[in-house]
Amino acid sequence: MNRDQAVALFKHYNEGPSLYRHALAVEAVMRHFAAKANEDVDYWGVVGLLHDIDYEKYPDEHCARAPEILRAAGCDEAFIRAVVSHGFSICTDVEPQLHMEKVLYATDELTGLVAAAALMLPTKSVADLKLSSLKKKWKDKKFAAGVSREVIADGCERLGMSLDDLMTATMEGMRRAAAE
Repeated sequence: MNRDQAVALFKHYNEGPSLYRHALAVEAVMRHFAAKANEDVDYWGVVGLLHDIDYEKYPDEHCARAPEILRAAGCDEAFIRAVVSHGFSICTDVEPQLHMEKVLYATDELTGLVAAAALMLPTKSVADLKLSSLKKKWKDKKFAAGVSREVIADGCERLGMSLDDLMTATMEGMRRAAAE
């Protein structure tokens, strides 16, 4: 599936602009990590774009409805597994095992924290967000309270990355797609 097809599929199942912005952020971060790992940037990007394909229409069945939607669209089982594994310990028991799955699992929640922290800046731009500011927001459990810091920390451990490195790489990836 190419990116244009993925965008059309996403928009068929989701109408809200905030979820689309989140999908674009995760896509950008996945592309960034894929490039760093010398992996297929387009494949990883589409996985990131479609990771919440079932969230808006089926919020109570998130990650349970995604496989049927993605199979009908022609996605392979590795793609589907990666999408489903991002909800590990929240809404699925599919544990992230491959590097791509671990990146998606670790950065999905983190993109939400980064986006919320960027909105607090006068420019409202991730381009101006500094690691030190993001770390302060991380420590404030009331800020972006819906973001699971436990999942992010677990993702760091699974990736063998420090929180600082994961935050920095996530911000770098999001900056590349900030205009979109």
